[in-house]
Amino acid sequence: MCGRFTLSTPPTAIADHFGLDEVPELEARFNVAPGQSIATVSGEGTRPTLCLRRWGLVPSWAVDSKIGNRLINARAETVAEKPSFRSALRRRRCLVPADGFYEWAGSKGSKQAYFIGLQGRALFAFAGLWERWTDPDGEVLESCSLLTTAAAERLRALHDRMPVIVDPADYGLWIDPEVKEPDLVSPVIDRNLGGALEFYPISQYVNDVRHDDPRCLEASADQPEFF
Repeated sequence: MCGRFTLSTPPTAIADHFGLDEVPELEARFNVAPGQSIATVSGEGTRPTLCLRRWGLVPSWAVDSKIGNRLINARAETVAEKPSFRSALRRRRCLVPADGFYEWAGSKGSKQAYFIGLQGRALFAFAGLWERWTDPDGEVLESCSLLTTAAAERLRALHDRMPVIVDPADYGLWIDPEVKEPDLVSPVIDRNLGGALEFYPISQYVNDVRHDDPRCLEASADQPEFF
């Protein structure tokens, strides 16, 4: 699964990476958590556009928005059939910019936190889905979920699941609103870049969601090396 991530890459680099016409106004984030607004890139127009959506997908048919608390991740193996996600998979796919994420491993009560990312904390994109929901007062909420899949071999020591990281060559296909058949985008999931990820243990500072600064990335003193 994926329950926390980082996005501290400069906005100009984000714009270049995703081919955005405008440089987004984004603050560096070191501990993004569910329920917060996150940057997403979608392709509703002729060019990719970035907008903020709440992390935790609320289906259009939901009675209230609380369901989003349970829908921060969508399993790639079942996403095409699940009522909460199947419409979004066909019509509302997005990319979620990030430059790392966190996972916790170990027994309950003594879990070790790890930072996971590409070499050099390079920018990448999670595969995401988004939805639009209208509350009884007519207020519109846009929200999103991250796709997860079986963990790459090198990450299985931490968790049996990991987020789907999209190959940049597949960005256009994933967010193309004209591509509606799940079978046409499933290869994007299969080409997940998880095998290129590195990880290292970090301090427990990151455990508190109120901590959102570079200290979250500091290596644990006794094991400072990437694996």
